[in-house]
Amino acid sequence: MTTSFIWKIGQLYTVQQPDPDYVVTAVWTVFGQDGQYSGVRTGSAEFDSQQASSFIPYNQLTQDIVLQWVYASLGEQGVAEMQANVQAQIDYQKGLNVGPQVTPLPWSN
Repeated sequence: MTTSFIWKIGQLYTVQQPDPDYVVTAVWTVFGQDGQYSGVRTGSAEFDSQQASSFIPYNQLTQDIVLQWVYASLGEQGVAEMQANVQAQIDYQKGLNVGPQVTPLPWSN
């Protein structure tokens, strides 16, 4: 199977300047699912007034619009890193890339 990723916005923080309900922070979560295995990563993206030229009234925002802002904030590499982190969680559950483990000594005490 391959992992499918779903990004969601959980919270928006706003200020009243430069416009009413101007979004300054979006809290996001990326979920990954591969069969019975899953992983999750949460973070936030901050926006500043330099983006005010593309202001969209709060009541007209959609999750897709805000996710585009998040993706732009993280950059292509950042999005890939977040999904790689979730994939590593899934791989760990599958027993892949487990890393060092405490192994019993080969001799008896």
